Amino acid sequence: MKQICYKPIGLIHSDYKQKDGVPIQGAFSKGSSGWVEIFPEYQAGLTDLDGFSHIFLIYHFHLSSGYSLLTKPFLDDKVHGIFSIRAPKRPNPIGLSVVKLEKIIENKLYITEVDMIDNTPLLDIKPYVSKVDTRENTRSGWTTDKMENIQKYLSDDRFGD
Repeated sequence: MKQICYKPIGLIHSDYKQKDGVPIQGAFSKGSSGWVEIFPEYQAGLTDLDGFSHIFLIYHFHLSSGYSLLTKPFLDDKVHGIFSIRAPKRPNPIGLSVVKLEKIIENKLYITEVDMIDNTPLLDIKPYVSKVDTRENTRSGWTTDKMENIQKYLSDDRFGD
């Protein structure tokens, strides 16, 4: 198979300048904010996006290098397969986050619930549509019994509202 190459459509900006301190998911960081700079040649693609409360940002983990197919995630002491966790060190370092879209001014999207490092290359944007993006009767795999750890993480003062 041939190599696949993507060109960024913009940059994600946040207060997180290094890996340390970045929340493991934006839902754990409701008070965090940032903005997305869409490159001018893609600005027309933002038409009608302002009607959505949340969006998916698909991006490149630009500070990630290498990967392991078996990794210990933040919430567990046990090793899991890379495809059952959300760690950035992946065969293809692609990230996916749901953020709250606060407003759009020209080519800038102002967002909250941010969990990306400053200057992260943005690959794509998709609208979050609750009727199709929410599923019933789901399973959460190995994370099911880790909800206590998630609650502790949420109660950490660094990541509160």
